[in-house]
Order: sequence, then C-alpha cells, then structure tokens
Amino acid sequence: MKKILLVATLSIGALTAHAQEKVMNIQKTNGTNTQTRVEDVKEMDFLDAGTQPATMIMKTTNGALLRTGVDDVEMITFADTVLNFNKNGDRIYEVNDLCWPDDRLLPYFFPPAATLRTLDMSAAKLSDEERVMFCTLQGIINRTRPRILLYNHNEEPQTTWPSAHSLKTSAVSTTSPYTLVKLFKDEINGLVLYSNELSNHYSNLAVTIAGLDRLLPVTADIKAKLEKNGMDFPVVEDLTGLTLTSASNIYNYLYNNYWGRCNHRLLINERPNIPYVHDIGAACGSACVWLDPRNSAEKTVLDKMLRAMTPGRDFVLGWYPEERSGVGEATQFGLSTVPGDFFENATVYSAVNKPVKIAPVPKRPKLENKVYATVYISDGDNIQYCQHAMAKIFEQSGRGKIPMNWTISPALADIAPMMLNYYYRKATTNDCFVSGPSGMGYAMPFNGLGEGSGTYYNSSGPKLTPYIQLTQRYIEKAGLRVITIWDNISSAQRKAFADNCPYLYGLTINDYERQNGRLAYAVQSGWLPIAPQYPCYRGDIDGITDFFNRDIKNFKGTAPMFVTGQADVWNLGPDKLVALKDKLNALSPGNVNIVRADHWFSYYNEAKHLPFNITLLQDMEITSSPARTSVKFAADGSPSEGYIWISKTTDGTGWVQLDFKEPFQISRYVVRHAEASGLDPHLNSRDFTVEVSLDGETWTTVGTHTDNTSAVTDASITPVDAQYVRVNVTNGGTDGYVRIGDIEVYGAH
Repeated sequence: MKKILLVATLSIGALTAHAQEKVMNIQKTNGTNTQTRVEDVKEMDFLDAGTQPATMIMKTTNGALLRTGVDDVEMITFADTVLNFNKNGDRIYEVNDLCWPDDRLLPYFFPPAATLRTLDMSAAKLSDEERVMFCTLQGIINRTRPRILLYNHNEEPQTTWPSAHSLKTSAVSTTSPYTLVKLFKDEINGLVLYSNELSNHYSNLAVTIAGLDRLLPVTADIKAKLEKNGMDFPVVEDLTGLTLTSASNIYNYLYNNYWGRCNHRLLINERPNIPYVHDIGAACGSACVWLDPRNSAEKTVLDKMLRAMTPGRDFVLGWYPEERSGVGEATQFGLSTVPGDFFENATVYSAVNKPVKIAPVPKRPKLENKVYATVYISDGDNIQYCQHAMAKIFEQSGRGKIPMNWTISPALADIAPMMLNYYYRKATTNDCFVSGPSGMGYAMPFNGLGEGSGTYYNSSGPKLTPYIQLTQRYIEKAGLRVITIWDNISSAQRKAFADNCPYLYGLTINDYERQNGRLAYAVQSGWLPIAPQYPCYRGDIDGITDFFNRDIKNFKGTAPMFVTGQADVWNLGPDKLVALKDKLNALSPGNVNIVRADHWFSYYNEAKHLPFNITLLQDMEITSSPARTSVKFAADGSPSEGYIWISKTTDGTGWVQLDFKEPFQISRYVVRHAEASGLDPHLNSRDFTVEVSLDGETWTTVGTHTDNTSAVTDASITPVDAQYVRVNVTNGGTDGYVRIGDIEVYGAH
C-alpha cells in the first residue's frame, strides 16, 4: 500500500473574494473529470490487491471517500486556477465543482456550519413566489456549505430534525425575512426576473436558471422588496418578455436553452407553487419542471429529459400530476422516482454524511406448526412522509406492542442518513424497517390499477437490471431486507431481482383484495420468495382480520401457515393495529404468531425447505478468539459501528465460530468487513478462510480469500452438510486488528 498526503498552504493571508489555488484534476479513461482543490484532499492511498486491479482511494475534507480503479485514471494534473471565496474563507462552489460520484444519489456537500440561520416561512407569511426565492437561495448558499435551514411544513416540532442531526440554529425574525438574503448577498450574482401572469410554470424555469448561475428567481414585487431592504441586484436574465403559455412550450424552452447546462443526474418534477425541494435542485444545477405524461405534448418534453438520464444512477425527485402515469413513465426509462414534494432541507440533512447505524436483529424461535402473520405499514417510500407524518405516527403508544413492519425509503441513506438513524435509535425489537415500492425509489414494474391497468412498464434487460442493482446498494446501506412491490412482477422481473439483489429476504406484491384469482405465492431461483399482500392498503382492522381469516379458518395445525397484508397508515396506525393480536387469536386461539417481516420470510423459507439465514436462529451459539467487543456482534444482523466484533490482539489474526446445534445444508455465506460498517477500507480483513464441520473437530475449507479489498464477501458454495461454520482471519486490517461487521450463513433442512 502506498499513501500520499496532499497539503496545500496558502500565503494570501485573509481570503478575499478571489484567490489563486492549486487544483488537482483527475482525468478518467471514460472522459469524465474530477477537479478538487488540493487543500480539500486529506490523503490519497493506492491499494495493491495482488491479482486484483490496484485501487486509488481519495479522502476529502467534506467526508467523501472516492474509490477508483487505477487503470480507470488516465492522468492526474495540478494547475493554478482562480477560485471564489466567501467572507468565511469557504470556496464558493459552482454547479460544475460538485463532487458527485456515480455511486451516490446526491453530491457530497461540506458539513454544515457551526450555526445555521433559520427562517419559518409560514410564520413570515411569505407568498408562494417568495418561498420559491428563499428555497433557491438556500440551495445556492448551501452548495458551498450548508448555512440556511428553512421551516415550511411545520407538521413535526421544528426541533425534531435539527436536533437529530446535532445542528445549532439561530433564527431570523419572521417580521424581517429579507434579512436572510442580506446575510448572504455577496454570494449572489444577480436576479432572474419572471412573471407568473401567463403561467406559473415560469417559476420552475426561473429556478432552473437561477441554480446554474447563482441567481435569485424573483417577480417584480420581490425585486422591489429586495431593493427596499437595501439589495439592488442586477437582472441577469429577464424572462418577462416571453409569451409562452403552455407547460409543454415553457419546458421545451428550458430544454432548448438550459438543459445542456443542467446535470442529468437528478430531475426535479415539482408543482411550481411548492418549492420544498428547490434547494437541492438549485444546489445541484438540476432542471425543475412540472410535466404530466398524460398530456402528449408534455410527455414528449418529459421523455426527452428522461431519455438523457442513466438507469441505475439517476432519479426523479418530487411528484407528478397523477401517480401511476408519472411513476410508470419514469419506470419505462429504468428510472425511479423518490416522492418528496414536501421534503425540506435536503441540502442540510444530506450534508451530515454519516453511515446508517442499523439496529441488531432479534433472534427468532424455532419454527412450529403455527399461523405466522405479518403486517406492513404503507407509504414509507415517500421521504416527506418519513420526515413529517411518520415522525408523529412513530410516537403512538401502540408502537412496540406487537411486531409491525414500517416501510421507509432507502434513498434516505444519502438524502438524510441521520433520519434513518433517528428511527433505528427509537425502534423496539418489534419494529422492523422494510423498503417501500419498489426499492430505491418508487418504480412500478407493473400497473394493476386505474388507467393503464395491466401494463408492464419495464420487463427486463438494460433498463430494469441497473435499477435493481441500484436498489441492492441502497437497501444494504439502509438495512432493509424486504421490498414491497407495486403492483406485481413477471417471471423475468422476479429473476432480475434474484440475480441482482442478494441482500433480500423476500418481496411482497399487491393483491388489491381480489376475491377470486388472487395473486399466487412464488419462489424465484430456489431462494427468493414472493408473497402477495392479502389485503393490500387496508384502512380498517376488521378488514385485515377478515382477509387473514379466509386462510386461517382452514388451518389444521399440521403444517405452518403464512398470511400477510398491508395497512393504510393514514387510517390504521399503531394504536389501532395493536388490536390485531386479540382479533387473530380469537380466530384460532393459541395458534397465531404475529412476527416481523424478516422473521416471517425466514420462517417461510425454512417451512418450504429453502435456504434462509440460519444466524437468525435463537439456538445458535457463537464463540471466538479473544476480543475487545462482545462476540454476539459478529452475527447480530448489524454491520454498523458499535456492533462490530474486534479482535483483542493486533497480530492480524482472529476467528469466529458458529454452532447451529443441528446440521443444515449450507449453500452460502456472507462476511461484512470494516468498510461495510462505515470504517476505512484499510481496516477490511485481507486474508481469511471459511470452514465447515459436522462435529466441531474435523473441518473442511469451503472458501479461501486473499488480498481482499471489498467491503462485503458474498459467496455461494456447493451445498454441504454442516453444523459448525468458522471464519478464520490470518491477515486483518492495516492496524493489526481483525474486524467483522456481520456474518450470515444460509442453510436449509
């Protein structure tokens, strides 16, 4: 391993508006370039992985950890360039300066300032156009470093999320809101002047232009208010002469004149009078539109934009005039939508760049001839729900009294990782988090309702597979083992999930309470179960009980039975769901167990003699070589820091042994290393073996790994009967300690 420390010294004294800086430019073989101020690079490491390609890792001061194959780097050059700085000495970032790796939904922003200035826009009684301007200001300023936090929705207490992110705030008076603009006026280049008299879509056009050039989108009335407050910005772009009236013509004008300058990583589809996500759009230099694919002219414009985006990397943020046509349109292009038209402060919360701290998973008892029931709580795919309504619903006293499955968005792993951590921290062992439809963002492989019903939007191949690979990365980052699919999936789609999403325990599909011809259970590729929700999106406890009873009434007690359904969160939250326990027990006294989704799929696979994660079993015994941390952390369902097994010695060796108390046919093992815990990649175990035994005395090696640099080792093996599995590390991290984030072993009877 070679390590290069890069340090740049400035001899210019107090930074002024412009300064000459040394910049490092990385030119890649695919033609892309990454330009970074040398002072922002903490160190560069070159890992030599033997027969594997050498890897370059660059660590920067904004928390980015950029990993690139050395063969992919064509040239590294250093050049002097003139950069802009604000009065605090921060380099003012333009759209093209952002560090935005292909494996992240959003760019890396620098950590928030010590104190953020806040404004309650509702209390200030701002107009829609003023809110658009303030949210755009927030994005432009926060691109350099988050310093502005805005309150809009005010559904949850204002302290909830700043406190969860450990942020200090200082409020701007709601009687003089334009003070907030004055605080940052030196970072604004001017104005985009527009009028909504002909169409309110001009707001979105103005926001798009403003984000590209550090301008404020203003009407004549707002311009006058700025001047009244002592800010006479120049008008850089004047849109008031345009006479376009239709959405299609206005956004076609945007496409022809500005789309080429916009990033194509993120598209904002947002109603012009709802500016909540304009901050992240302006910060990223994204186009902001409001297009309805049910209108042929608008569909033409939207499709031109979606076609320019990359499946498996890019996404749409916001919403659509109609749900299924909008989500379906993006799905056709292999893109997902992250619903979030009322999500606030993405530029602030995404900048608190912390790993998700996944909670340990409770062990489960032995499988019995019982009815296993599980219930999913709807709407967690919507990040505005996760931010607002869920924060209140999660506080209901019924939560934790019976197992419940909370849908939540894996996109939060980048957009607001501390939001996920907030829910994990407050969760009980009866709270299980699962992905909403249909993975990383809302995609709709099949539409089962309304206009277009019966349509498969994306069947397989070059558009679907990248989306599922993206989903795999984000459900693993977020710790979500189950995905709810809306609405159904074909055999080809099932195979794509099985081939590309090994983190899954199972999928659910939506039955919509079919009386006849209900959707059938299926198992894909011999391991991935697909279970229909019966009922789906039900808003009354008696309805769920009735549909479950259509199966439970036939329970004979000679084999396990499985029932699953979905609750409409707006009508059936935890306080009402707790009644399900007594209602189901009354149907078949002593025979119904309500369980978490991860346990439910584990039981299901075991009952069907399919492979399942046998480290979930309550009877498993785990031992290890001397350690600094509890041995249970080596297989507790969480790879996160704080739940890692760490060897006691620093000689680079250590072992962990699992005893399952009875033989299983072992077919797969997964070892999550230090990097999967959010730690430095240098701390990954490099050399280790995996061994199996029937008696704990005679061992057979089923996997040998040398020069490992990966965060996760996931290996399928020729099935072998074994009761014991041992991971034996002979060359741990560079500091000499062995770290194991989590071990999984898959077996079947």
